[in-house]
Amino acid sequence: MYNFMKVLDLGAKGKRMSHDPTGDSTDPDEEVGETGDAQQNLKALVQQTLEQMQGAQAPVPPAIRRRIKALKRLQLATTKLEAAFFAEVQELEAKYLLQYQPWLDKRSDIVNGKYEPTDEECVWENDEEDEEDQGTNSKAENETKAIESSGSASDKEIKGIPGFWLTTLRNVDLMGDLIEECDEPVLEHLTDIKVAYADTKGLDFSIEYYFSENDYFTNKVLTKSYTVSCDVNNEEPFSYEGAFITSGKGCTIDWKKGKNITVKIVKKKQKHKGGRGQTRTVQKTVPNRSFFNTFSLPDASKENDENDVALQLSDDFARAEFLRDRLIPKAVLFFTGEALEDDEDGPEFSGEEGEEDDDENGEGDDSFNPHEQVMKSKPPECKNQ
Repeated sequence: MYNFMKVLDLGAKGKRMSHDPTGDSTDPDEEVGETGDAQQNLKALVQQTLEQMQGAQAPVPPAIRRRIKALKRLQLATTKLEAAFFAEVQELEAKYLLQYQPWLDKRSDIVNGKYEPTDEECVWENDEEDEEDQGTNSKAENETKAIESSGSASDKEIKGIPGFWLTTLRNVDLMGDLIEECDEPVLEHLTDIKVAYADTKGLDFSIEYYFSENDYFTNKVLTKSYTVSCDVNNEEPFSYEGAFITSGKGCTIDWKKGKNITVKIVKKKQKHKGGRGQTRTVQKTVPNRSFFNTFSLPDASKENDENDVALQLSDDFARAEFLRDRLIPKAVLFFTGEALEDDEDGPEFSGEEGEEDDDENGEGDDSFNPHEQVMKSKPPECKNQ
């Protein structure tokens, strides 16, 4: 604003010098000289103002540029030290996973009905329950007594927590969005999901999906393996943010005959060649949307659209990190919905176009009841024809 005022002032001054309203006589040479100076100053100020409006910066003196280069070398040194820090963090992740494993194994035993927890192990009280039930039995204890006194024979025959992992995955949008109706009967046989590190360095890892005997495939375990690096990219060193996945690999699913839900058979009418309006019905196998397509990662060397492949891989890597770091360690909290609020700031994916209705997966729903989800009737099987 200051420069514009000076521009207006100089412009007005130039006009007054050229057309004196008083009619006083002035030296023509002096008038021309002063007018020329005013015009030069006017041009300089206009140019300076335009440069400021366009975000132009004055050239950095060579001495300062030299010192900035020295600072960047220092920054690179700290970035490389940061990479060493993250490498040690990954080693700690692998070390403590081994210590978590007994508890994770016990969780699996409870979920799959191999171990029935004792009454003492089932005691769980939180602050809200303490406030509501001071001096009386906790809400959980009251519910347990009610179930024991009026529970039906079918309730007592239930083993473990049916559909635990299906419900857990479905409750989280970034995983639930991959699950189609035809996937649910298969995922009801999912008994556990584990993380396995390739070695003590804690970099390369696998996500392992364990299944009980089922009518769909013969595999006992489906795996997705990932290669991880803590190295600094020499071309973009200052974009470094820690360990990152560089590649992934799925596995081959041994589908039983006629049970492959990743494909479907469509029927089309086709005209006979040279025929007179005659048609025939032909069957064609085409891809089908399914959670199990994620075990076949896209290959950039075989695809035409490299950008699309890169986005798919990026999304898959983000899901793998989410499973490894959050969902698998805290599965029970995602099953009950308690962890969903903490997950609002989770990773974003290229396929996301808008927010889904929170009530669909129990998020934000105070009446969310995992018992209703695991005990609801099974959906119809996906038809391949």
